[in-house]
Amino acid sequence: MQADSLGNAAADRAADKATRRLIPFLLLMYVLAFLDRANVGFAKQALHDVVGISDAAFAFGASIFFVAYVLLEVPSNLALHKVGARLWMCRIMVTWGLVSAATMFVKGPTSFVVLRFLLGACEAGFFPGVILYLTYWFPDARRAKAMGLFYFGAPLAFMFGSPLSGFLLRFDGVLGLHGHQWMFMLEGLAAAAVGVWAYFYLDDKPADATWLDVDEKRELIATLAAEDAAKALHSPHSLGAALANRTVLYFGLVFFLIQMGVSVVVFYLPTFIGKLLGTGPNTLVGLVVAIPWACALVATYAVPKAAGRTGRLTLFGCVSLAVAAFAMFASAGASPVISVVALCIAVAGLWAVQPIFWTMLTNCVGGIAAVSGVAMVNTIGNVGNFVSPNIKAWADASFGSNVAGLIVLSVVALLAALLFVGARGAARRQGLVDDRAVV
Repeated sequence: MQADSLGNAAADRAADKATRRLIPFLLLMYVLAFLDRANVGFAKQALHDVVGISDAAFAFGASIFFVAYVLLEVPSNLALHKVGARLWMCRIMVTWGLVSAATMFVKGPTSFVVLRFLLGACEAGFFPGVILYLTYWFPDARRAKAMGLFYFGAPLAFMFGSPLSGFLLRFDGVLGLHGHQWMFMLEGLAAAAVGVWAYFYLDDKPADATWLDVDEKRELIATLAAEDAAKALHSPHSLGAALANRTVLYFGLVFFLIQMGVSVVVFYLPTFIGKLLGTGPNTLVGLVVAIPWACALVATYAVPKAAGRTGRLTLFGCVSLAVAAFAMFASAGASPVISVVALCIAVAGLWAVQPIFWTMLTNCVGGIAAVSGVAMVNTIGNVGNFVSPNIKAWADASFGSNVAGLIVLSVVALLAALLFVGARGAARRQGLVDDRAVV
C-alpha cells in the first residue's frame, strides 16, 4: 500500500475531512499549551527583578513542572480513553489555563514552584492525549502527515507567541500590573476559554462525527479496527505488560534524550538571544526568537513528509538529530549572527524528528499498549525536561560560562541520534504489520 493512500476512497475522504476539521483546532490547543508552558522564559528577568527569584530557583521551578507532569501522564491518558477526548481535553485546558493565569500572583520562590507544579499536574496528559486521539482518526498511512501538521503548534506558538509575549511585557504599569502579570493572565485565560470550546467542538471518535457520511464512517472505522487488530497480535495486552514492554522503554529512552535538547531550547532561547543582542526581553527579542521557530515550521512539514514518502523514517530522524546536535555545539561561543543561524538549524532538527518518532511508535503498538505506551514514553521523555534545566544550570556554574550547559546538551542530542538507529530493530522485534514504516 502506498504511503499516501488508504486504498479506500470513503476512508480516504474521511481522513481528509478529519484533517480539515480536527487538525486546526488541535493546533490552536497546542499553541496555547506551549505559550502557557514556555512564557515563563520571557518572564525570567521580571521574576528575578520584581519577585526576587534567583537563577537556581527559576531552573528548579521550570523543571518541577515536569515532575507533576510525569506522575500523571499515564493516569490522564487512561482517563481520556475511558471518559472521552472532548470532556477530558476540556478539563485539562480549563484547569491549566486558570493555574497559568494565577502565576501573575507569584510573590516569591515558594509560590512560583507551587504554581509550576500545579500547572504540570493540570496539563499532564494533554500531549499524549492528542497523540492517542490522532490514532482514533487517522490510519497508519495517514498518521505521519497528521502528526507533522499537529507539530506545527510549537513553531507557530513561538513564531507568534514570542512576539506576543514580548509585546505583553510592555504593558508594565497598566492598571498597576507588571508586564509579566498581563502576559500570564491573558494567555492563561485564553487557554481556559478554548478548553470550554473544545467540549462542544470535538468528537470522541468517528462514530460520533456528524460531519462524516455513513459510508465514510463505516470505512474509516473498519480500516482503523483492522489495523488495531493486526497490531494487537504483537502488542502487550495488559497495562503492566505495556508499561514494562522493552520496545516502549527503548522509545522512552530515545525520547528522554530528545527532550533534554528540546527543553534547553524552549526555556532559555529568549534569554540566550537577549544576551546576544545585549538587551532584556522585549519585542525585538521576541521577533528574533521567532526566526528559529519559522525554520522549525518549514522543517516540521518537509522532513516528515519526505520521510513518509520514502519510507526512511529512521534515516531522516537520525540525521535530523545529528544536525541539531552539531548546530547546538556551533551556537556556543560564536558571533551573534552565527549563533542565531546555528540555533535556527538546531531548533528545526529537534522539531522535525518528533513527528517521525511518534509515527514510528504508534505504528508499533495498538490497544492498551497504545493508550498507556504513548503516555509512558512521553512520561520518560519529560523526565528529560526536568533534568535538562538543572544540568544546564550546573554546567554553567561549574565551568563559569553561560554556554557550557548548551555544549553538554549538544552531546546528549548526538547520543539520541545514535540510539535512534536502534529504534528500527526494536520496532522490528515488536513484529510490525508494515515494516516499511520504520525502515
